[in-house]
Amino acid sequence: MTIRTPLRPLARILQARQKGENPDAIERENLRLRHEEMRDRSRQRAEGRLLVLGLCFVSAFVVVGARMGQVSASVPEEPRAAASGTPILAQRADIVDRNGRILATNRVTHSLYAQPQEMVDPIHAAEELVRIFPDLDREKLIRDFTGKRKFLWIKKKIAPEQQQAVHDIGEPGLLFGPREERLYPNGKLAAHVLGGTKFGREGVMSAEIVGQAGIEKEMDAYLRDPSNGDKPLQLSIDMTVQTTVREVLSGGMRMLNAKGAAAVMMDANTGEIISLVSLPDFDPNSRPKYFEGKDPSDNPRFNRAVQGVYELGSTFKIFAAAQAMELGIANPSTLIPATPPFRWGKFSIGEFEGHNYGPELSLTGMIVKSSNVATAHVAQQIGVERQQAFLKSLGFFEPVPVELSEAPSGKPLLPPHWSELSTLTIGYGHGLSASPLHLATAYASLLNGGTRVTPTLIKRDGYVPKGLRVVREDVSKAARTMLRAVVGGPGGTASFAEVPGYKVGGKTGTADKPKPTGGYYDDKTINTFASIFPADDPKYVLIVTLDEAVETSGRKPRRTAGWTAVPVAGEVIRRTAPLLGLRPEIESPSQAAVTLTATQ
Repeated sequence: MTIRTPLRPLARILQARQKGENPDAIERENLRLRHEEMRDRSRQRAEGRLLVLGLCFVSAFVVVGARMGQVSASVPEEPRAAASGTPILAQRADIVDRNGRILATNRVTHSLYAQPQEMVDPIHAAEELVRIFPDLDREKLIRDFTGKRKFLWIKKKIAPEQQQAVHDIGEPGLLFGPREERLYPNGKLAAHVLGGTKFGREGVMSAEIVGQAGIEKEMDAYLRDPSNGDKPLQLSIDMTVQTTVREVLSGGMRMLNAKGAAAVMMDANTGEIISLVSLPDFDPNSRPKYFEGKDPSDNPRFNRAVQGVYELGSTFKIFAAAQAMELGIANPSTLIPATPPFRWGKFSIGEFEGHNYGPELSLTGMIVKSSNVATAHVAQQIGVERQQAFLKSLGFFEPVPVELSEAPSGKPLLPPHWSELSTLTIGYGHGLSASPLHLATAYASLLNGGTRVTPTLIKRDGYVPKGLRVVREDVSKAARTMLRAVVGGPGGTASFAEVPGYKVGGKTGTADKPKPTGGYYDDKTINTFASIFPADDPKYVLIVTLDEAVETSGRKPRRTAGWTAVPVAGEVIRRTAPLLGLRPEIESPSQAAVTLTATQ
């Protein structure tokens, strides 16, 4: 509390009157002192306020300066609309080959959307967007930008250079959202294996990536599962081998004027698929649309190795020979009637191009010469029910259980009524249609010692248990010897597949293509070569199939597998065997040859 001094203090007034002084002078002096005191207090109060105001200005300038410095040092970015609700997680595991090399991964990109109510010049913005993205419709954009819409997507993903071009338009109503997209850095390589992805649930700030086809769709749950701890999905595919097979198959397809081609390379003991190629193929980074109403095989998305079911011709003859040996009907040297034609009711079975291999052929000769007539005799002895059971044990009655979303559509085409005639023709590969992957699985199961394998695109680590036995081990060995004679023996139909040091064995198959209206074409064939290497201890099975291939270097067109699929397969083996770590073995000449040379 402030105590004010009176202007006329009584004690001093009394003293002044006693001394004869003027009491008013005391009042004036006290009033002057009071005014000076009030002035000093007002000055101090004003100076304090000015000090506080100065400190506030200094603080404000410091904050503004610091913020300006922070902004000048940061990367400029567009303002982003706030996203409500639960964020969408788009992280997806990588896919790698058996050696850990990337086949599919993710990369950060951006989406482009518009908020028309924020636009300054919507017509100019539409024109500039059409210049950057020629596939956009200018008139539709203008209608959307000038209408009542408050939000619209323009592009779900854009490249960095496109983002910069849109940014340079300077339109505040054009905004970018973060995106994560699937990237396939090897382009068309393994396109049918990988398949592709698409966006699932989408928001402005993110979008989930889901499998659309191939192994991306079949293994979608694993690839999207965060509990895997970013562990990639490791395939059995070898990228180097895949590249080589695709290169050779593509060259062979062009040279032989083929409509399409497929190749499957499989580990004969584990069922791991080392390479799977279907041509024509596509780039999964820009997956083409599927056009309804056309022949499915005309679309590059069609997987000929898995979805394509064909009559595979004489490649089936080894199954008849192996079953005959398994049942004790014949052994490799048993003589089989071979005089053409083989008659069954009103039907007759002859040899290709009217060949006559004599009255009899051994079981081995039946495979080496590829005799339809001798095979029909063997199939007749096997019978309908036993043939069905054997082919079923090799997997020819169901789609191949491989990790591809398209696999169920590759179901074999079986005869509606499996008669004895069906048994005769199926014995040499006509009347039952299957995929190249079916054939690879059956060859591996028959020739690896006789145990069933299950094909897989996932790398198998550690011990793989043996499957069910389909034939005895001695039968498997005898079948391998027969197939080796087809390639390396005299008179074999697959001599172009001989690769020194690798003991290739195999069987050719040429089948006329069926017409959609019934019957068969005279000048269109499916050519297949089913091979194993090394033949004495098979490590790998290779199937090469060419659609409508024709070799034209001679005087007349040649459409058999021996002239088309066989040399392509031979070149594949020649190039890939070293990549697979197989060392060539030099086959020593026979003692007779050494003696003959020494006497000359």
